[in-house]
Amino acid sequence: MINNSPMNVGLFFGSFNPIHNGHLAIAAYLYNHYALDEIWFVLSPQNPLKNEKNILSKEQRLRMLEAALLPFDNFKASTVEFDMPTPSYTYLTLRKLRKIHPTFSFSVIMGNDAMASIELWKNYREIIDNYTIYLYPRNNIRLSIDKENIIITKAPVLPISSTDIRENISEGKTITELVPEAVNQIIIAEKLYR
Repeated sequence: MINNSPMNVGLFFGSFNPIHNGHLAIAAYLYNHYALDEIWFVLSPQNPLKNEKNILSKEQRLRMLEAALLPFDNFKASTVEFDMPTPSYTYLTLRKLRKIHPTFSFSVIMGNDAMASIELWKNYREIIDNYTIYLYPRNNIRLSIDKENIIITKAPVLPISSTDIRENISEGKTITELVPEAVNQIIIAEKLYR
């Protein structure tokens, strides 16, 4: 029997500076609770709405991302934005992915804080009108949404942020509980965020 249903891919966009256990917990929950065949972590070289200090090169962040995803068969690192103009606009990335993978069905994974300010995104209507969006809770933001394609999930949100991790490292504190061991090893070996 041939399976003609399209590959369902959830796209988790982020700077991943660095990837941490909170990101992985959200992805694992969505993978286990929704009809997603794979989750792609789309590494954004530069987010147009973030002025990130201490941002590592995209290559360094990719190395950590790939190390973190190694144990997961259905999680992949995507570099689709690496050869696109910066800053990275999500609607353009989605157009490009659809062109590369015309038979795939893509959905977007984002925090409800991002959804609360989505009107600031370039061509945001193209995203909310054409894609399923899985929202995970952030910052106690409550949204009331009555669009069928926008799904408010109960994904666990661990009290971890990349900013806190970078601060802990610069203060000489341990981050072993916050990031996968493989990521911690790269940070130590390459003296990142010091």
